[in-house]
Amino acid sequence: MNKIRVLLADDHTILRDGIRALLEDQDDMEVIGEAEDGISTVKMAATLNPDVVVMDIAMPLLNGLEATRQIQRDHPDIKVLILTMHENEEYIRQVLAAGALGYVLKDAAARDLLGAIRAVYQGEAVLSPAITRLVIEDYLRWGDINQAETTNGLTPREREVLQLIAEGYTNKEIAGILNLSVKTIQSHRTNLMNKLDLHDRGELIKYAIQKKIIDI
Repeated sequence: MNKIRVLLADDHTILRDGIRALLEDQDDMEVIGEAEDGISTVKMAATLNPDVVVMDIAMPLLNGLEATRQIQRDHPDIKVLILTMHENEEYIRQVLAAGALGYVLKDAAARDLLGAIRAVYQGEAVLSPAITRLVIEDYLRWGDINQAETTNGLTPREREVLQLIAEGYTNKEIAGILNLSVKTIQSHRTNLMNKLDLHDRGELIKYAIQKKIIDI
């Protein structure tokens, strides 16, 4: 029997250890890798080609939302299951628009998480009961998900740079993290401010918090 190959992505080591132990106790699952930030998650998804990525939203360097977008763009066969503490309508709307098949809260029972992984592996959409209620309420208010609205016209690279700026990294540090030149980062920063009509780092940070790009 082929096992479900799972990549765990969460910046809390203790939580990853617990989920790993739970999954490896199952006959039909194996954990093939662990990542503690969004950039590592995207890279490991590309190299390990897991069946399912179990991913938190609030991660450093690149959040789970943007990591989901990049994985689904480059590897649409990989299934993404969001496992998070955030019961937030905007998060839910954006990760579903990004291509995640499931959204489960961290207070879910172990059997519910295992069931969600198996369902997502089969291509089924899975939402925690509380999340289903929020999705329905959100749909009734707003209708279909508007992808343009959630991305605000920013490119994937601009969203990466925005998160890193908001997390306090300098242009030089961001250039090192993304393997780009400082000049390129400065160009992305200028484009960000122009597109969003923001004028300094403080406004960028405020915007990132409001749009749930970083967690506080």
